[in-house]
Amino acid sequence: MQTITECRKAKGLTQEQLAKMLGVTQGAVAQWENGLTHPAFNMLPRLAAALGVTVDELIGKEEAS
Repeated sequence: MQTITECRKAKGLTQEQLAKMLGVTQGAVAQWENGLTHPAFNMLPRLAAALGVTVDELIGKEEAS
């Protein structure tokens, strides 16, 4: 599972750039990355799209073998 931080850095985005893309504050992104809070459920599809991953990848869902 990749973290939000890893995905963001892989896309070459700063916290501020990601925040602007999503319409949230840089502080909100920092809190997500530090595990202090989590993105709202309805934010997950937009966050995943911005990071170029699926929602399943974002939340760490593993496929059944």
